Amino acid sequence: MEDKKADIFNCGKKLFSSKGFKDTNVSNIAKMAGIAVGTFYNYYSSKEKLFIEIYLKENEKLKKSIMESVDMDNDPIKVVKEAIAINLNGMHSNPILKEWYNRDLFSKLEKEFYEEGGIESIYELTNSSIAELIRKWKTEKKIRDDLDDEFILSLFNSVPYIEIHKEEIGIHHFPQIIDYLVEFIMKGLTDFRK
Repeated sequence: MEDKKADIFNCGKKLFSSKGFKDTNVSNIAKMAGIAVGTFYNYYSSKEKLFIEIYLKENEKLKKSIMESVDMDNDPIKVVKEAIAINLNGMHSNPILKEWYNRDLFSKLEKEFYEEGGIESIYELTNSSIAELIRKWKTEKKIRDDLDDEFILSLFNSVPYIEIHKEEIGIHHFPQIIDYLVEFIMKGLTDFRK
């Protein structure tokens, strides 16, 4: 049974990557997996549920690659800016993760995303590593220690939410806005004159 579920997952991933969410349907996935459409529904209640599971796995891989590729011993401003840049690049270069920017699709999948624990999954994956990094930087006197760790973590977690609203903010300014916001946050955290 697990092999069939893995086949469905892998075929869905291939089709979502090549055709996109909108142009992929359950019958395409079932045909590629060599199963009946009804069998698909034994494992996933909808195309959306499968997509969210694939999306979360792809996002997990991206977050792990960021943690492995960024030198956490560098200056905190450089570390955070580099991590944000790698994340944005990864989101734009992965066809599944790129669907996050498809406003029509995301509004349709947002409910599923939250119901499936998407935001908790992302935070669980990254928050423990970031919290550890915050404690390390405080110990090394690289960032202010007068601010609560949870508050600092919330500052970092706010950046992706801003990204969701880039159209309202102004898409032509968006990459610079993220870069400056991260810089301003980090400069505030590393300014010891407070």
